[in-house]
Amino acid sequence: MDIYLVGGAVRDAWMAEGANATPSHVDRDWVVVGATPQAMQDRGFLPVGRDFPVFLHPETREEYALARTERKTAPGYQGFAFHADPSVTLEDDLARRDLTINAMAVALGDADDPARAPLIDPHGGLSDLRARVLRHVTHAFAEDPVRILRVARFAARFPDFSVAPDTQALMRQMVDDGEVDHLVPERVWQELSRGLMEQRPSRMFEVLRECGALVRLLPEVDRLWGVPQRAEYHPEIDTGVHLMMVLDMSARLGAGLPVRFACLCHDLGKGTTPADVLPRHIGHEERSARLLRGVCDRWRVPRESRELADVVAREHGNIHRSGDLGAAALVRLLERCDALRRPERFVEVLLACECDARGRLGHGENAYPQSARLLGVLAAARSVDTGEIARAAQQPGAHPDHNAQVSAPAAGERIAHAIHQARCRAVAQSLNLEPS
Repeated sequence: MDIYLVGGAVRDAWMAEGANATPSHVDRDWVVVGATPQAMQDRGFLPVGRDFPVFLHPETREEYALARTERKTAPGYQGFAFHADPSVTLEDDLARRDLTINAMAVALGDADDPARAPLIDPHGGLSDLRARVLRHVTHAFAEDPVRILRVARFAARFPDFSVAPDTQALMRQMVDDGEVDHLVPERVWQELSRGLMEQRPSRMFEVLRECGALVRLLPEVDRLWGVPQRAEYHPEIDTGVHLMMVLDMSARLGAGLPVRFACLCHDLGKGTTPADVLPRHIGHEERSARLLRGVCDRWRVPRESRELADVVAREHGNIHRSGDLGAAALVRLLERCDALRRPERFVEVLLACECDARGRLGHGENAYPQSARLLGVLAAARSVDTGEIARAAQQPGAHPDHNAQVSAPAAGERIAHAIHQARCRAVAQSLNLEPS
């Protein structure tokens, strides 16, 4: 059998060589030519592939796949037939890959230094790498609509790369043929979430929009382009442009996936604002939260991202305006955000709001004082000894009619009210405000 290093590890090694930098890719993928599943197991490899022969190395636990070809058997990503036997060549295997820059290989003996090894490059991947072009390998690309998402994700990872015109045309044809309508939620979320975490996430959505896939996958996002906002708050005016700036700000600030997803969905409601009230967007926060639920259900968004995005969608306007709020309103805001119980998530809420505030034309370097102020408010509210208040409320004589029987719900309400009032006083004192 012959073993080759393929895909991203080779690509990144050549990119680092050209930039005189260290390769960023750590995962290595291997293709084995001329072997059978039994031969792999005889050498101690552990079979793990459900649909085609993939094995884990007995020592390194890296994945080794038998060279294979594939044939589509159902629309979208519903089914493929794979063929793997010793007659399948490395060139056959490389021809089924998505992009030319991912269809390069080096022999096992050269894998420690791929950028200085004889390169196996039957589809011109190195030339496209140097030209900064994302190009499909063969027309087999059209059989797998997930590859549209992968091209968009690579555009976000490598923002100085362009999509080849013929690849762009092929993706458009795939969309027109209805291929993306058959994508399964798990694969869509996998690619979207990875794209959100890339260097410039806006590029993913720009590429999807250009080929027509965005309106099929995320119509709530697609409809934001062309929707105006008030220029005094949004010098960029266009809501879609603002959204892309917010996403890129989330990458610049090193936000995690839940924050970036919240940034993606925070303004969805602006796409449904009636035309006769534009460029104002009264009530868009609640509309955004309703639309968000549809997106999350459609693509099975994980709970952590779903819940954070809901808070940001509903409350980002109030957080932006929190400098004008009194103590009682600030405590109610903390309660609605569940900040008192989940302070670590509230930090993420504030980061998403900062991305929104700074993701505007000419505002990228602005400070966001709301974060520090609200974290101080939260600290003051959490400093209240709720246990002591609860004990005091249960003492004889604590209720005006202390001889009357007080039901458990009523007692609970009285304690909750007392805690709320104590928190309002603590916040007012911390901000030198009049109690309210």
